[in-house]
Amino acid sequence: MANQKTAKKQGRGIKEVIRKSLVSLKRSPQAIPLVFLIVGFLIYSLNLSAVANTTARINGANMGQCEFVAMLFSILAFVVFLRTFPKRKPANKIMLGLLFGMLALLIFVDVVYNTRIVSAVTRTENPIIIDDQSLYINTAQTVVTLHIVFVCITAVLLALLPIYSKLIRKINTSIEVEGNENMAVIDVADEEE
Repeated sequence: MANQKTAKKQGRGIKEVIRKSLVSLKRSPQAIPLVFLIVGFLIYSLNLSAVANTTARINGANMGQCEFVAMLFSILAFVVFLRTFPKRKPANKIMLGLLFGMLALLIFVDVVYNTRIVSAVTRTENPIIIDDQSLYINTAQTVVTLHIVFVCITAVLLALLPIYSKLIRKINTSIEVEGNENMAVIDVADEEE
C-alpha cells in the first residue's frame, strides 16, 4: 500500500514538473531559440582548441579573423538576445534586427572558415593531409558545421516565434481540483451597486 502511494506521488511529481515547465514556456517561449543558441555556443567554445589548431596549421586567408568574429559574436548574441526579450514586455524590434544581423554574420564567417578548410585539404598543390596528428582538422570542420546548423535553427525559431508561441499558449496547464465541479457560480453584480 505504501509503495502505491509513493508511486502515485512520483507520478504526480513528474506531471507537476512537466506542467510547471509548460507554464514557464508559455510565459517565455523565446527560451526555445535561446537553448539552441546556447548549445551552438557551447559546441563551438568547448572545441575552440581544435579550431585554433586548424587555423594555425592551414593558415588560410582570414581564418583567424573568422574564428575571432565567431567567438566574439557568439558571446554578444547572448547579450543581444536577452536585451531583445525583456521580462514581461514586448520584444525590442531594434535589438531583434541586430540579433538577426549577428546570426547572419556568424553563419557567414563559419561558411568562410569551412570553405578555407575544404580548399586547403582538396587543393592540387601541397594539400593538407589529415593523419593521426592532424585529426583536429576534421573535428574543427565538424564543430564549425554544427555551429552553422545551430545558428540556423536559432534564426528559424526566432522567425517562427509568433506562430509557435500562440500554439504553446493553447496548451491547457490548469490544475483540476477535486470537488470544484459542484461549485456554483458566484454572482457579484448586485454587490457592486
